[in-house]
Amino acid sequence: MAGVKTKFIFVTGGVVSSLGKGLASASIGALMENRGLKVTLLKMDPYINVDPGTMSPFQHGEVFVTDDGAETDLDLGHYERYVSTAMGRKNNCTTGQIYETVIAKERRGDYLGGTVQVIPHITDEIKRRILAAAEGYDIAIGEVGGTVGDIEGLPFLEAIRQFAWDWGRENVLYVHLTLVPYITGGGELKTKPTQHSVKELTGLGIQPDILLCRTDRFLDRKIKAKIAHFCNVKEESVITAKDVEWIYEVPLVFHEEGLDAQIVEKLHMWTGAPNLQKWQKIVQVLNAPKSVVKIAVVGKYMSLKESYKSLFEALVHGGIANEVKVELECIEAEKIEEVGAAELLSQADGILVPGGFGDRGSEGKIETIRYARENHIPFFGICLGMQMAVVEFARNVCGLIGANSSEFEANCAHAVIHLMAAQRSIDVKGGTMRLGAYPCVLQEDSLSLKLYGRKKINERHRHRYEFNNDYIERFTAKGMALSGVSPDGRLVEIIELKDHPWFLGCQFHPEFKSRPMDCHPLFKGFIKAALQNRQAIKEVPRIKVART
Repeated sequence: MAGVKTKFIFVTGGVVSSLGKGLASASIGALMENRGLKVTLLKMDPYINVDPGTMSPFQHGEVFVTDDGAETDLDLGHYERYVSTAMGRKNNCTTGQIYETVIAKERRGDYLGGTVQVIPHITDEIKRRILAAAEGYDIAIGEVGGTVGDIEGLPFLEAIRQFAWDWGRENVLYVHLTLVPYITGGGELKTKPTQHSVKELTGLGIQPDILLCRTDRFLDRKIKAKIAHFCNVKEESVITAKDVEWIYEVPLVFHEEGLDAQIVEKLHMWTGAPNLQKWQKIVQVLNAPKSVVKIAVVGKYMSLKESYKSLFEALVHGGIANEVKVELECIEAEKIEEVGAAELLSQADGILVPGGFGDRGSEGKIETIRYARENHIPFFGICLGMQMAVVEFARNVCGLIGANSSEFEANCAHAVIHLMAAQRSIDVKGGTMRLGAYPCVLQEDSLSLKLYGRKKINERHRHRYEFNNDYIERFTAKGMALSGVSPDGRLVEIIELKDHPWFLGCQFHPEFKSRPMDCHPLFKGFIKAALQNRQAIKEVPRIKVART
């Protein structure tokens, strides 16, 4: 059970989804941590899936993987980017997990003689998980997914309502994020959506202590007073959650609005003033970069940017570390198949092919990688991106006609990428991939070792397929360096090309460990290489090569 000093902040959302509860929760965490408090966060997802691992990116967005191998909501990525606490399996729970646990207890006989119900059995399990995640921390921030009024979220809202009685009202704070839209036709802000959202929440027994009002401009005192009056909160507890250009501005805006001061006052906590200099420095660099680089990202989920949330943020971190603006050009791999790589990539300073599943767009990715290799453009391949780089090298450098991944073509002539031995007897899809942090040993005199600055690393994985070791000699003989391998030497983790200025593919997902104040070394190095490539192009312009 959490210690007696633990305070709880519960964040809910109303009016519409995608208002930014995850960013709001993470920003609150950042402010509290910068006041010297030890902070953790918990995301409660109302969907019935046990985890998002089997969900399409178009349905859910990115699946964020933690060190302990949990496939979680992308909001945990926000949490790790804003606070120093490492997230894990206990920091994300779903309706599916809750019911799975309760039903298992019922089958075991834990409730023998009793009728298992939403109240108290489901709500008690939710509260148990909140307390388990909070143990050892000064502040635990619990974000309830979805929107107030959604039927699937009711057990979570009931559980956090009970929490104030169980834990003491002075130790629990309710923060509600709502929308205050500006109606251009009438030229005014409208508070009615917020009023109705708070009415819905209070009807469930929760009176919010603080309102975060998402809007495109700062709310004046008159608007705040109106909201406070109709929503039964103090005027100073109505906080503007203004749209910002960079998400790393959010903690600064919240601080200017007095949010952190309101929190510590209402929770009866005494802390020092927050030191936000590092956050201010990040925003300064983002607003006044010294140069710009253009990065082409070629993948299969480009129509939904949330599918690659951590990846795009890691590229921003690379820009911060190099004090440059990163301009992203997101290209569907199938478009490359239609018009050719040269047509779409000739202006790119660096090219990145991210992870994914399935063969749609695979040939476009292979053509993209060939273009980057032959034109000496900095290339970064992640997970499937690395695997496609292996296939491209096999076909066009090693001369292995029909080379492919067995994921796409089971009986191909040369399965240079194949199913891992440990995966061959697995039929269940959920939670069975190679997941979580695994060690990797870097080769001497490699680009990877130069970037990391140490020989042993740990990175997060999410895959079933791997480099086929039967082809090692043929690849290394043609100039590919297998610069990172598992400690037992059986799994290839990183590939590089010796005769290329910057060509690197990794089987793991480095984006999951990148932070705005501590950019992952591979992203820092990639953006630096792209900048150097851009500067070189100014001297010797790149010639667009016709498709062959």
